[in-house]
Amino acid sequence: MINSVVDFEKIKQLYTKNAEKFRIFRELILTYHEKYNLTAILDEREMLIKHFYDSMAGESFFPYGAEVIEIGSGAGFPSVPLKLIREDLRFTLVESTGKKCEFLKTAVSKLDLCGVNVCNLRAEDMGKDGKYREKFDVCCARAVARLNTLAEYCMPFVKTGGSMIAYKGRAEEEVKEADNALKLLGGDRAQTVSYELPEDQGMRTLVIVKKIKQTPAKYPRGNGKERKNPII
Repeated sequence: MINSVVDFEKIKQLYTKNAEKFRIFRELILTYHEKYNLTAILDEREMLIKHFYDSMAGESFFPYGAEVIEIGSGAGFPSVPLKLIREDLRFTLVESTGKKCEFLKTAVSKLDLCGVNVCNLRAEDMGKDGKYREKFDVCCARAVARLNTLAEYCMPFVKTGGSMIAYKGRAEEEVKEADNALKLLGGDRAQTVSYELPEDQGMRTLVIVKKIKQTPAKYPRGNGKERKNPII
């Protein structure tokens, strides 16, 4: 475990500083959620804490000026809240569902976000493409898959010396389960940061994996093998 505490007072200050852009983002979600099936969390306070604050919780682990790829972007968590408070970060958002990509492109346009690219592609296909493979400082994901499966999607994108950052709930079992997969994919042992969301909204974990060597060429395997037959 990394000896670090998520500073929610700092996060609240960053949110307040950018409150108008967060308001616009929230309104976009409320406007488009039925058409695009974006989120079940629609209450304003719950969205603030469970989506916005939680997305911002990993902010300090993204290096300044990092090139970041996000796998399974969905409604844009954690990428959009992070971009709203960290203009230095550049994002490639990967989402396989076309309608959600339409929403993400709308959000990027309405929020005037520079340095954000939306890709309607599958991660397992992109991970084999030399244009994207091992080109990013950070690969992040939130609520996409169990850690051993997620690592096979994410690690091929990360440069040696970069990191995978996974946003999880309670993750002790997943971290143990994924130990061998992380090693095979070029990662060091997973480090974790556990934190409790404000107002007793739940325990969360950031799983941070340093890339220490190149990912073998056969990964990701593709054809759904990452989920059907995860590395054990």
